[in-house]
Amino acid sequence: MMILIICAVVLLFVGAPIAVAIAGSTTVAIGTSGIFGLEVVPQQMFIALNSFPLMAIPFFILAGHLMQVGGISERLIDFGSALIGHLTGGLAMAAVLTSMFFAAISGSGAATVAAIGSILIPAMLAHGYGRGFTAANQAVSGALGVIIPPSIPLILFAVAANESAGDMFLAGILPGIIVTMSLLLMAYFYSRKRGYKGVQKATGKELLIAFRRSILALLMPVIVLGGIYGGIFTPTEAAVVAVLYALIVGFVYKRFTLKKLADAFADSSVTSAIVMIVIAAAGLFAFYINVLGFPDQILAFMESINLGVVGFLILANLLLLIAGMFIEAAAAILIFVPILLPMAVGLGIDPVHFGMIMVVNLSVGLVTPPVGLNLFVASDLAKMSLSALSKAVIPFILVLLISIAIVSGVPQLSLWLPNLISGG
Repeated sequence: MMILIICAVVLLFVGAPIAVAIAGSTTVAIGTSGIFGLEVVPQQMFIALNSFPLMAIPFFILAGHLMQVGGISERLIDFGSALIGHLTGGLAMAAVLTSMFFAAISGSGAATVAAIGSILIPAMLAHGYGRGFTAANQAVSGALGVIIPPSIPLILFAVAANESAGDMFLAGILPGIIVTMSLLLMAYFYSRKRGYKGVQKATGKELLIAFRRSILALLMPVIVLGGIYGGIFTPTEAAVVAVLYALIVGFVYKRFTLKKLADAFADSSVTSAIVMIVIAAAGLFAFYINVLGFPDQILAFMESINLGVVGFLILANLLLLIAGMFIEAAAAILIFVPILLPMAVGLGIDPVHFGMIMVVNLSVGLVTPPVGLNLFVASDLAKMSLSALSKAVIPFILVLLISIAIVSGVPQLSLWLPNLISGG
């Protein structure tokens, strides 16, 4: 185990991507252990990818990219602004609300920031909002993309924990609403303190027009999630339906060009490849630590110090928050599920509930340096330094920590809908 840790630290120190660091260090550890031959490396990496539910990931990624270039974000922003833009801090709250809508389409935090922020960040700056608050508000709102279903991290947890992706999607709805409401309150009270006024109130006719223009976009999560829970198709099949629907909507809105379509497919291919490489590397790592009996050793240690449920949850939350600062969410889920989940189950914590605790924690990693991807996207859109944005985002992180405490301490927020649908 020590060889694995040393190699991983060295590779990360020299700037190797996280997937390379995980796979490279694990390969060296396997090669020097004498337990297996190196032929297990490609075998286990293939096994990690050989899962039908994982096929949903590239399709949901493609659907998100198609929605991004298909005119969806503009219509969602118009609807969100017409709905609450006239309130104090209206544009800031519209950014949160629109990000929630878009998150139910894209499943990606960075895509949500790029699609919504490219329009609302300049609009907020033009209306006198502070640059730091504007960028931080959009960066944190984008984190909803990994909490609200369909979400790639929720799929990954379902695969790693051998749980139902449909149950995980259901589990993400109420925690996603809790986080959304906390961000709306943060935007409102901060804006009231700073005197950020709303835009002109939309008339009933304007609100109706904005709703009508966005109805096709708003229907997508209804069709996808409704089809899953109605037993019409599996989450993987739902991802394919999402792609077809995104193509139809894009053509209806007349926003597609050959170049936009080619770029969407190319970007989706690159993103999917990156995610799959991380999954393969993390699968190899999980195989090796299980062979060493590492999860059982940690479980025995935790039982020996008798932390209890509350102590374990506090320790797990701290570990995941720190890990999220340095490790991308997909890799963190696949690395920590085989380590932490057996302990959680041993203490009587429901796996679905623990999955939501993991995902909400790791969503914070999107807005914490040095790896926080949302920060990079938002800082570029707002034309401000990453260090300045990292300071501006601190109050928002405190709000997210409160949401984490609520999700951790109230299991029914995650379990009520899955139990209701399954009849449990």
